[in-house]
Amino acid sequence: MTREDTTPTTLWDRTRQLASREILATALRLFTEQGYDETTMAQIAREAGVSQRTLFRYFGTKEDLLGGRENRFGEVLVDTIEKQPAEADAWTVLRAGLAAVLALHDSREQALERFRLLHHTASLRAGWLEKRLRFQEDLLPFLAARTDTVLRARAVIATALACLDAATMTWVDNGGKGEIMDLYDDCLAAVRG
Repeated sequence: MTREDTTPTTLWDRTRQLASREILATALRLFTEQGYDETTMAQIAREAGVSQRTLFRYFGTKEDLLGGRENRFGEVLVDTIEKQPAEADAWTVLRAGLAAVLALHDSREQALERFRLLHHTASLRAGWLEKRLRFQEDLLPFLAARTDTVLRARAVIATALACLDAATMTWVDNGGKGEIMDLYDDCLAAVRG
């Protein structure tokens, strides 16, 4: 469950990527040590050795430090779904898209900390639920063609995302043991069975 190698082409891009990773690592450490709500952007900037202005250039909000790649999340999800064979059903293409998104994490440890914070911080959880509803609508045109009705497409998308939530919560509860997609498959089998 690690990100594919996407090596930037220029020194500037590589420097920005390294700075971004360092800031993210610092933020995750502080969120874990102090709690998400108790950590300020000023603390993150100071600990990461950057100015607050620089921090805000990389990440507009504190929430962006944990889930700021939602645009990337959506892009990867849609791109993966579009690349699936025309004969693949909605469940299959969604699974492929979710697996591709999970691969965006830099490491299992980073994914575990992010999901732990997401599932145990009320403000982050509320933000995720709002984004999830947006993703459902964004995915609808791509899945409607693979189902017989728009209602069915909505139900498939909502169920798949709910199963992803159940899988990540279980994965966090188990201390990151196993594979999220295996847990997702188990959740989906329970719902569809």
